[in-house]
Amino acid sequence: MATSQAPESRKSEYRLLAELETAFDALIERTEVLLAAYARSPGEAWAFQAEASTAWLRHALLDFWYQDGQDGRATRSHVGLVAADDNLLEHVAAVNAAKAAFAALLARIRDEHPPLVAEIKAVLPFRHPELHQHLRGSGLARLHLKQCWRAIPVAEAPVARVRLAWYTSGRSIKRLTVRDAEQKLLALDSDAPHVRIQLRKLAGLPSGEPLAQVQEQAPLMRANLFFAEPLEDGRTRRALNVALPLFLPAPRGRLPDRNAPPAAPPETRTRARRRDERLEAEPFLPSLRIHRYRSGGA
Repeated sequence: MATSQAPESRKSEYRLLAELETAFDALIERTEVLLAAYARSPGEAWAFQAEASTAWLRHALLDFWYQDGQDGRATRSHVGLVAADDNLLEHVAAVNAAKAAFAALLARIRDEHPPLVAEIKAVLPFRHPELHQHLRGSGLARLHLKQCWRAIPVAEAPVARVRLAWYTSGRSIKRLTVRDAEQKLLALDSDAPHVRIQLRKLAGLPSGEPLAQVQEQAPLMRANLFFAEPLEDGRTRRALNVALPLFLPAPRGRLPDRNAPPAAPPETRTRARRRDERLEAEPFLPSLRIHRYRSGGA
């Protein structure tokens, strides 16, 4: 039975890899169509700390590569605003649909055939060698998969003004059990004095108490949009993160009123902690950034 399953498993891998290659090709082709449409009829654009040219937009939308020294978990941002007519917005929607299809296939591969991911990173770049000319001489092109599938931000309606600001309060919170935390501590140097101290603290907790591991997120740019007219649901504004150029519906090709955000994020947290904060301010297990919930906050 095992011998018959292995060829079937490999066939499944080949089929998924072929589907992903096709999805990657579609993503590149639709992006090129979008860039060509913009080049034919460029609307007003603005770029953060750069010249808002067609070359800038091309680099922003096709920046799929790791750079030397880049943290594998980090992505690069290309903040900007692009005034878009209906035709251009249709092309943006087509690109985002291709990105979603690529992401869905990639998620399926990670779930069903995790070892294929390394092969994907080696194979896909060479289907479009013109995209990574700058990496020649530096070894294999290193594809950053998240930078491939992250969506292009789009405002759903014309905007009267945009206010850009750094957001520095983001964080991810992962719920853990006491047993989970113990296993993570034991994976460290369990003979180290600071780890032994934390293991003793942990041993004093009830086994059923939930804990939270907190990961502070890198500062990012957020756009606050003020719509020219209320949306159908009555909303007059929206906030969204902008790691890629934000396309704004603008039939006349003009950008709305906008501000110039600071060149760098503030060094300290800008938003006061909420009074209903559910986690204790100080980590209970500092080595792992694990916090206890406040009484009644879990």
